[in-house]
Amino acid sequence: MLEIKNVTKVFNAGTINEKVALDDVSLTLEEGEFITVIGTNGAGKSTLLNAIAGTWPVDSGEIWIGDTNVTKLPEYKRAKYIGRVFQDPLLGSAADMWIEENLALAKRRGQHRGLKIGITEEERKEYYGLLKEFDLGLEDRLSAKVGLLSGGQRQALTLLMATIQKPKILLLDEHTAALDPKTAAKVLETTKKVVEKNNLTTFMVTHNMKDAIAYGNRLIMMSGGKIILDIKGKEKQNMTVEKLLNRFEKASGEEFTNDAAILG
Repeated sequence: MLEIKNVTKVFNAGTINEKVALDDVSLTLEEGEFITVIGTNGAGKSTLLNAIAGTWPVDSGEIWIGDTNVTKLPEYKRAKYIGRVFQDPLLGSAADMWIEENLALAKRRGQHRGLKIGITEEERKEYYGLLKEFDLGLEDRLSAKVGLLSGGQRQALTLLMATIQKPKILLLDEHTAALDPKTAAKVLETTKKVVEKNNLTTFMVTHNMKDAIAYGNRLIMMSGGKIILDIKGKEKQNMTVEKLLNRFEKASGEEFTNDAAILG
């Protein structure tokens, strides 16, 4: 479903501030895989996610989504293949519009829009049922403005908007980093439920080792713009933070220095 072939991205090339963010990275995700991505600050994990999304062009290599080579496509043209939830809960939804209006916009993404009733009763029933599964009380607030929601509620809504039309790839860009631990745990459980229900191919960048181990069926760790660990199957099921730290140190030759990632 996603294939990254020998992708390189260099910022400020040829200057004193040159930074190799991605160094000949290759990665393949099969349909339905849920991969978590972790690494130290500046490891390249967010750059890789943004390269997939088309936020900025890569310098070399190719990116394929399904049978489509999207390497040269701008971000807005890739949007039809991708669902994305950002780190900032304020992004991804319109604060001055109702919950049902936000969902209707997401539902109609890529469709022709003519002169007809904005939201039908059938659609309201659909939105009610989808929100009820989240168990956040949002199903009874369809006509509430999104700007009145808490950060966790807004992230849950954005997650539903990103997946209401099943995307080929779901990108989660540290989408719980700005939330308190209790709310973050709730959003992650909601994420797991949505991903499993829809068999979504998912790429989740996280700063938290415990979350990277607990969620998904595959874990990659990045350092210096390269993928240095790729853990799946029983090895991932039996992984612990201590084991992951040891694996990182052996693979990279350095200590993992991000306390927030270790402590969660």
